[in-house]
Amino acid sequence: MALADLVREIKADSSNFINKERLVHGRFTWQEGYGAFSYGHSQLDTIIRYIQNQETHHKRRSFKNEYLTLLRKFDIAFEDKYVFDFIE
Repeated sequence: MALADLVREIKADSSNFINKERLVHGRFTWQEGYGAFSYGHSQLDTIIRYIQNQETHHKRRSFKNEYLTLLRKFDIAFEDKYVFDFIE
């Protein structure tokens, strides 16, 4: 499956769920675009630990800050004004 197709399905299904369950005030929609990063199999244990501890991790460091760090680390061009336009 192409990554773009997978992301489109995830966004559609999660938007439908969030709106059906009324988990936010108003209608939830995703921003356009997405970011995807890949890591090697040898890093799998590290990634699993990160996911398991994500809630605690993001109490110390915001997701936005971490995402911007990844964009810079992987030398991905971006404009600050277009990244997370609804998150401060």
